[in-house]
Amino acid sequence: MPSAPARRCHTVLDPLHSLIYFAPEAEQAFTEIGLRPGRMTYFASRAAPMGAVSAGVVTATFFNFNPDLVARHIPRAWTLADPETIVATRFKVADKVLRRLLGDDIADSEEVEDAAALAKRAAQVCSPQGRPLYAAHAELEYPTQPLPSLWHSITLLREYRGDGHLAALLDAKLSGLDALISHQATGKGFTQNFAQASRGWSAELWAAGIAGLRERGLIDETGGLTEAGQDLRQGIEDRTDELSREPYESLGESDLARLTEVGLGLARRAQAAGAFPADTFASKPEK
Repeated sequence: MPSAPARRCHTVLDPLHSLIYFAPEAEQAFTEIGLRPGRMTYFASRAAPMGAVSAGVVTATFFNFNPDLVARHIPRAWTLADPETIVATRFKVADKVLRRLLGDDIADSEEVEDAAALAKRAAQVCSPQGRPLYAAHAELEYPTQPLPSLWHSITLLREYRGDGHLAALLDAKLSGLDALISHQATGKGFTQNFAQASRGWSAELWAAGIAGLRERGLIDETGGLTEAGQDLRQGIEDRTDELSREPYESLGESDLARLTEVGLGLARRAQAAGAFPADTFASKPEK
């Protein structure tokens, strides 16, 4: 686990947001309102807070997806279901999935209430300047119930961090494909097969991306990171941490520790209940 308190809190909370992308309830609910199954449900549900935006906007804010994959689904998605309906459905799905994974006793517990209040405090410290995906989500009405409120706050913190992460990647002169390959080469996060397939990169484009990173001295002949590559990736993570720690640190040491403790317990319970497919991650989400 990361030693820095803010990064540690992010690490334990993040799976509680991202599990929605792997839940069967999500695709079922989004197809019931008109979307097509598959990647359309992901692109449309995450982008919907921005409104009926173009494929270019989704590609820019999501960053590591093949633009051709995005263009297959956006803007067509908005002709099948309007963004407001998609957003409302997403909140319902998040509550339903978390309740299944955690159980009603935990979902309605005092711990979840505490975590929801603390996460909301942290999220309200975030600034929208230069954070387009966060800013769109921040304009949504907060859920009144603790469990969906907690999920929404974690979403805000995640997208806030993500927007900062893109700035760090651009500063490091990495394209979306470069970022995906170099992160996969760390041995953390997605497996190569899942990363390629879910982000829409063909074997040929993936190979070309690796070749380009080798020319820069960032990837070795085995597909692993060189020392220079490791330094670059660590610098990106450090810069991302720097750009996203303020909301967490605003809680103070004891409240941040409390949010991390509760979040860790919830994430462990969700993962034990099968929140993520076994073949998705090269290393499991942090426990």
